[in-house]
Amino acid sequence: MTRELVYTGFMSLDGVADSPGAVAEGHRSGGWVLDTEYLPEAFSLKHQELEDTTALMFGRRSYELFAPVWNQSEDHAEYQELPKFVVSSTMSESELVGGWGPTTILRSTEEVAAAKQGDGGAIFIHGSAELARRLSDADLIDRYNLLVFPVLLGAGKRLFSGSDRDKLQLRLRESASYDNGVTKLVYDVER
Repeated sequence: MTRELVYTGFMSLDGVADSPGAVAEGHRSGGWVLDTEYLPEAFSLKHQELEDTTALMFGRRSYELFAPVWNQSEDHAEYQELPKFVVSSTMSESELVGGWGPTTILRSTEEVAAAKQGDGGAIFIHGSAELARRLSDADLIDRYNLLVFPVLLGAGKRLFSGSDRDKLQLRLRESASYDNGVTKLVYDVER
């Protein structure tokens, strides 16, 4: 049986997925999630994911941002001992954060495909917009868990590729909208 690969993240209405927190990556709008009124119910998807996640996957830069924080975070204690995958052609074993459960470096899209063939449940990709685009173009992502924020950023890393590709049909699994303008969209990739 194949493990489900789930991309989860925050996205602006115009498709930007980078810099939702306080860090800006090449554009002036870093922290755009923090500019939206916080409503706990709008983030309930993130709490559900803590229960559903059986492994984590990151691109190198997202791993370098998340690992030093999440390995000490009580909010992410469920992730402590879960298997983790970092997709990077340049990262060395010595650069991995210690004390955060087993971590495997994957060097290629083919190695990601092989990891999906292993035993276990859902693998969740956090952040990592560039990785998500590559894996989507390789038809490896099975579900998108998106919180779409009511903001147009214009610049930033887009979650979805702008390249010509085969059509990818999605089926809406779940949706909700909240008083702060955030919309939850959960899509399964149809195959």
